[in-house]
Amino acid sequence: MGAGMAKFICKEVETVDDYDEYCHYVAGLVGYGLSRLFYAAGTEDLAPDSLSNSMGLFLQKTNIIRDYLEDINEIPKSRMFWPREIWSKYADKLEDFKYEENTEKAVQCLNDIVTNALIHAEECLQYMSALKNHAIFHFCAIPQIMAIGTCALCYNNVHVFRGVVKMRRGLTARIIDETNSMSDVYTAFYEFSSLIESKIDDNDPNAALTRRHVNSIKQTCKSSGLVKRRGYHLDTSPYRPMLIMIVLLLVAILFGALYTK
Repeated sequence: MGAGMAKFICKEVETVDDYDEYCHYVAGLVGYGLSRLFYAAGTEDLAPDSLSNSMGLFLQKTNIIRDYLEDINEIPKSRMFWPREIWSKYADKLEDFKYEENTEKAVQCLNDIVTNALIHAEECLQYMSALKNHAIFHFCAIPQIMAIGTCALCYNNVHVFRGVVKMRRGLTARIIDETNSMSDVYTAFYEFSSLIESKIDDNDPNAALTRRHVNSIKQTCKSSGLVKRRGYHLDTSPYRPMLIMIVLLLVAILFGALYTK
């Protein structure tokens, strides 16, 4: 891992293969190590390296996408992990995306790189579906659901280039509390994939490819026969209107009591 990461101190991430290689060193090897530990402990079968690698790559690519602005503004030198092979289709320099005049191209590039991350989702589902130990399943599943949720939040979202984009704490708490089985995982992946699908702009250069990956994820989830209806809200809490009504009612009662006195 150290040798691999050191390789990219002097070498930029030029191609998609470089991107996959860098993410392998940073996170794919963690997947290898954890899978071997689970096997050595006698709690799990030994997972194929390709699946272990995808578990790491999906998480790392999601972090790289979400952290664009933080990385590009790094002092004294920008950290550039987005592959030139992708971003050079939309701009001359990676930092150009943070400027408002480049919003359209920035979002197109963002959608392109999110679509690249979605490639790993089905192998992640395959890995998790083979887990037998509940504690290990919980440990592996929650970050993966957070990753697909973050992809849904970032997709077609210009705020990635303006500030911090994170899932709401309430939604994060729900995911931690409600993720107990593969049914919960399939449901989350299905619903977050559906959210991405609802945000696809037909004029986006990668719309067809994104839709193909999303539909493939959804089909994998549906074919399991375990998808439930849950309802995840990325931007707003479904309870906020109710809380506003309660506050207004309490204010009205207070004013009524004061008026009576």
